[in-house]
Amino acid sequence: MHWLNRRIHDICVPAIAFSLLGLLWTAPGLEIAAVTVRPVWLLLLLVLPYYLVLSVRLGVLVLAGLLLMLAVIAALDRLQMPLAGISLAVFLAAWLAQFVGHRIEGKSPSFFKDLQFLLIGPLWVAHKAVGRLRSQQEERSRG
Repeated sequence: MHWLNRRIHDICVPAIAFSLLGLLWTAPGLEIAAVTVRPVWLLLLLVLPYYLVLSVRLGVLVLAGLLLMLAVIAALDRLQMPLAGISLAVFLAAWLAQFVGHRIEGKSPSFFKDLQFLLIGPLWVAHKAVGRLRSQQEERSRG
């Protein structure tokens, strides 16, 4: 993967996840037994088992990242920020940047061949981040 496209993905995959969570946060909730359940929680209940089956360690790391994003989203919501507009702008900008990265690299996005790559993006970023941290730790221990 081209180094610039990799860096774009490192930023844009989490940004896309953040924007999707933000959009789902603003969507109307479902009334279940007199409790309003936000669609964002339903999405997490659906994708987290998939992540955990693929990798428990990375699934837990992604869960922590998603919960951190949700904390930021909840804070923005409490501040009465235009969350839907912010989320939509981040979503569009991040996807545009991703396509620019693929154009630089000269390859089409993987999800054009298989839609499951849309779900795997956060795990891929977590895997790469863990690998970079390990490399840095190994360098320090040798130094």
